[in-house]
Amino acid sequence: MIRIKNDQMMKFSAVLLDLDGTLLDSLPDLAQAVNGMRADLGLPALDTGRIGTYIGKGAAVLVQRSLSDAPGQSHQEAMARFRHHYQDCNGRHAKPYPGAMEGLSRLRDMGLKLAVVTNKPAQFTQPLLERTGIAPFVDASVSGDTCAHAKPHPEPLLHACRLLGATPAQAVMIGDSVNDAQAARAAGMRMLAVPYGYNEGHDVRSLEVDAIVASILDAAEWLAAH
Repeated sequence: MIRIKNDQMMKFSAVLLDLDGTLLDSLPDLAQAVNGMRADLGLPALDTGRIGTYIGKGAAVLVQRSLSDAPGQSHQEAMARFRHHYQDCNGRHAKPYPGAMEGLSRLRDMGLKLAVVTNKPAQFTQPLLERTGIAPFVDASVSGDTCAHAKPHPEPLLHACRLLGATPAQAVMIGDSVNDAQAARAAGMRMLAVPYGYNEGHDVRSLEVDAIVASILDAAEWLAAH
């Protein structure tokens, strides 16, 4: 059981968490949708690891990057095919990372409000949270199309803070990518990074963060100590 001093409880009241690459390894589902889209368009499948480097800035950018070898392809048609396939497989193979569910439970036990802030389209966010068992832990979710701007713009994080009744100074962002780090800094909040996510293929140690934590459970320990 984590013990927290009263002043520490006052310091942080909210935790914002990225979804893909932070709470969930959703690459198998995303890769299946991307390659289903490519098959429909008469294109060969891409390596799953390569697709992983395309994740981070939302579905539209994922599709665009996945069609770098087909510059004449209609983006609108490709998006429609991607959404069709992802609607079918969303949450089928995605799994929480080690320590994610335990970490969410600890954070809740600490009395913190939790929100998921993702660049994933809203039509996919809630079903994924429910299918993977994360939904009961979170008080709010902000998707890539909830606000006028997505991460790395700070607006989604600031919106999440408003939903949770917290100021940016009372909130901590936990993510795996430069999008999360830039959004957190622009919003004026602390940032913790996990090392196992996607980060568009770049080393997480290059990010401007307050700490790198091995898991969401370790993030809870960091919060308890700060």
